[in-house]
Amino acid sequence: MIGEPFVHLPTIDSTNLYATKLIDSKMAVSGMAIQADVQTAGKGQRGKQWESLPGENILLSLILDTHPLGAEKTFLLSMAMALGCHDFLGVFLPEGLTIKWPNDLYWRDRKAGGMLIENKLQGQHWRWAVVGIGLNINQTQFPGLEKKAVSLQQITGKKFDHLAMGKILLKHLSLRWEALVSGRAEAILADYNAQLYAKNTPKDLWIKGEKTACQPQFVDQKGQLWVKTQNGERALDFVDVAWEAPKL
Repeated sequence: MIGEPFVHLPTIDSTNLYATKLIDSKMAVSGMAIQADVQTAGKGQRGKQWESLPGENILLSLILDTHPLGAEKTFLLSMAMALGCHDFLGVFLPEGLTIKWPNDLYWRDRKAGGMLIENKLQGQHWRWAVVGIGLNINQTQFPGLEKKAVSLQQITGKKFDHLAMGKILLKHLSLRWEALVSGRAEAILADYNAQLYAKNTPKDLWIKGEKTACQPQFVDQKGQLWVKTQNGERALDFVDVAWEAPKL
């Protein structure tokens, strides 16, 4: 079951790193969740550090045995987990919530959370996934990111128990995981695209460092973002795209 066993750590360098060490030492259990109050070296996408004030937010990693899925479903797992986070936040936010490709949670144009999935192979086979999730719950100050980040408390005016919220999140992740392993890939893909950030909206993307006017259309099962440009439709890989101008 997703979320069992549940491990609470007051302080850790990274819940993803902790989970990976459990896998490497053959102590991992599929469905195991590790939630921390503080991460001293939290991981984000593209090697960035995930910043969070102590005890304010959901900092959680989930260990999943992926052998039932097959390597072709790596991005479908990402979609399913992003949808689980979206479902969870949607309980508290009636509107304005989207999934920014590949797997950030956005409220309007501000980031409410993100994910980092790290995969472990056994030979040539996809054996484990560590799903690292950070969701802004009670934090109300984001130095230098005031216009880019947002929390549930800022939106709703309410304060939440971050540990209790983590366990509620796991219930939503569990439903999406069950849908994935039972073969409902098309429904996951459709649901993901229904929540896609900036869908059919003009956006400037930096493709291999070059600013390009685009309209995001949809994401396919491989995880490619299809966009309209002045030269027609094209598929983009995450490694080639940035939503913001690269820092010089």
